[in-house]
Parts: sequence; C-alpha cells; structure tokens
Amino acid sequence: MRNYKRLIPCILIAGGKAVKWFDDKTVIAEDVLQLAKYFSDHGADELIIFDLSETDEEHDETIDLMKRINRVIRIPMVAGGNIRRQEDVKKVLYAGAKRAILNFSKQDSTKLIEDAAKRFGKEKIAVSLNDFDALFKHQHMIDECCSEIIFMHRLDLDSVMNVTDIPCVIVTDTMEEPELFKILKCPGVRGLSGRFISQPDMDFHGFKETCASMEIKMTSFESIMEFSEFKTNDQGLLPVVVQHYKTQEVLMLAYMNEEAFNQTIKTGKMTYYSRSRKKLWVKGETSGHYQYVKSLTIDCDLDTLLAKVDQVGAACHTGNPTCFFQPLAGSDYDEHNPLKIFESVYNTILDRKKNPKEGSYTNYLFDKGIDKILKKVGEEATEVVIAAKNPNPEEVKYELSDFLYHAMVLMVEKGISWEDIVRELADR
Repeated sequence: MRNYKRLIPCILIAGGKAVKWFDDKTVIAEDVLQLAKYFSDHGADELIIFDLSETDEEHDETIDLMKRINRVIRIPMVAGGNIRRQEDVKKVLYAGAKRAILNFSKQDSTKLIEDAAKRFGKEKIAVSLNDFDALFKHQHMIDECCSEIIFMHRLDLDSVMNVTDIPCVIVTDTMEEPELFKILKCPGVRGLSGRFISQPDMDFHGFKETCASMEIKMTSFESIMEFSEFKTNDQGLLPVVVQHYKTQEVLMLAYMNEEAFNQTIKTGKMTYYSRSRKKLWVKGETSGHYQYVKSLTIDCDLDTLLAKVDQVGAACHTGNPTCFFQPLAGSDYDEHNPLKIFESVYNTILDRKKNPKEGSYTNYLFDKGIDKILKKVGEEATEVVIAAKNPNPEEVKYELSDFLYHAMVLMVEKGISWEDIVRELADR
C-alpha cells in the first residue's frame, strides 16, 4: 500500500473553532464536528487535528472536541499540538487518535519522543519537522521512535527520501496544483495535507481523478480481481452478504453490478444495484446510515461477495440493526459468547429499571440512587483485590462476576451501553 497516496485534510482548532492557518486565525468553520464529518464523508482518507489553544482550559476543551470528532468520522485521526508531557500523549491517544504528533523543534522533544515510544509504542507516535537538518542529525532516533514523519515545510523531498524510509506526510501552504502533484509523485510521500487539501468544500473525488489521470495512485482500495472474473447471475449481478466488521453480525443481503462494484472500490462506501428501481444506490444516501468498507472477500466459487463494513446506524430500513431479526426456528443464543452474555445481563438490568419488579435487588440499588451504586462498585472492587491475594482462582471469578454486575448497574444508571465501552476500548 506504500505506493498509494492519501489526501489528509488538517483542521487547526483555536478557541473551539477551525481556523485558516497557523499564522492566520481567521475562522473558516464554527462547527468543527460538521467540518470533520464533511471531510470523512466526501473522500478524505485520514484527518490531522492541530490544537492551537493558548490555555490549559482551551487545551482540555480541544481534547474533548477530539473525542467527539472521532465519534462522527469514519477515517483515522492523527492529532498534535500542545503536547508537552507523557500525559498529553495519553490524552490524545485516548481521544481516539491513531497517532500523536510530537513537535521535534520544541525544547526537550528528544526525551519526550523516546519516552513516548517506549510507553505507547513507536506505531502510536508521529514527529513533525520543520527542516531537513533535524532529520539528518537525529535520523537514528527518529527511525527508532516513530512510524510517521509530518513535514511542515516544502523541502528537497528527493534528499529527504534518501535519508529515511519512514512514510512522510507533507503539510504545505501551497495552492499550486503542479507543486502538489510533484509532492505526490515523490516515492516516500504517503500523504498530502495543507491549505489546498483542507478547504472546507474540497472535492476529494475530483482531485483524486485528476491525480489518477497523471498516474498517481490515490485510492486506498484496489481489487486484485476484475468484476468480469466473477460469476454473476443472468442479470449481471453479484449477491453481497454484508457483515459488521466488529460484531461479525450479518446485516443484510444486496446485489452489485460492475458499476456498483467499481463505485464501492473508488469511494469506500458500499454501493449496490437496486433490482426494483433498476439503478445504483449508495447505502445510507437518504438515511445517513452509510456502510464504510473494511474488506471485500469473494467466495470459493467466485459467485458471492462478503463485505465487512463499519455500519452507521441501523442497517435495515425498518430501524432494526440487522435485516435478519425475524426468528423462525431455533435460537442463536450462545451461552459461551461473552458479548451475548454481557448484553443479556445488561438488558435484564435495563428492563428492571424500566419495569421495576418487587423484591428485585437491582431495583433496590436503583431506588437507593447513585451513591449506593457507587458504594457497592467500590466494595466489590475491593473484594476482587482481596480474592486475588488468595491462591484459589475460583474466588477471583466469583468476585469479578459480582463486580461486573454492579458495574453494569452503574452503566445503566449513567446511560452507558456495552457498545460505548467497546468503541472506547477499540479507539485505544
């Protein structure tokens, strides 16, 4: 995938708003979330966030904004700015960033980068450089401690690529397309960012097509087989089984013709052919419940496609999470599936809150309120610690089960679902 180039808009945040450039604080977007979502939905491959806040309070507000951005976008996020200590790196990564950007030009940056790489892993660290000299002087340390270099200046790229094999992203203020094409054609450049790419109304698909016409590979997806190699039905259609990439739940069945397949590869959004309307349709184009491609796999007979997707909202037009919700025979309950067990217990607790049952211990906790629930969570956590000091693992299992039950009561009380917890863990 190194030959494929990525378009990576950057959002510079100051005072909770998106501003034009580092030295130009003109506001270009009041609603940062909406701007990030536009980039995500219209063909950007990744997103860079720079925190330009001037106070600790603003910095914390920007971290919170990063968390909210991560929830509305479907592309990776890389973030930096005001990272002075390990705790700042942790905050950025826990906000959902794929990597934290550490500014190499700052005082004591070398130790900060080395320590961050040891603590979080070099794959979580990117360094920003303003000049070629810093790369040349500290090449070994940078190679050892980061997985991406973000150049904040127009440099002699050919010379840079002779020094390091680390993929580079170029953040440039140029608006000249010939210069942008020159940057993208450089072998070591992984992505392009800066003023041009970060325009609020940027036409990513149009620019990618222009790049493709100049033999610059821009798409993140490329099928190793042509649609003509698949075995379609007599209408030229290929059935597609759609599965959620995280839960593995089967969401729906649809069909693709060649145009729908190519459009899916090009945009990264699942596009199908409607047999009733006899035209293409992008899943979610009216409801907003888009399906973002994670992987496409053809079966052994080359006649059925399996699509693993990141599903926004419900997959079914009825509002159900999946189109397969009407049981006919048997049960899909699996007593050995941890997620099913957690969801089952959680749903029972939720039902008790909505429909109180006399004599229920769960209702007793809800009636007593948050202080009682927190007291029990604390007590059960202590019991886990005590049990862990004893040689019998059965005690730990018993106490952990008690703790998890009370934790789920707290989750229901605070309106937190297992999906929220899983998403937070996945982001980390």
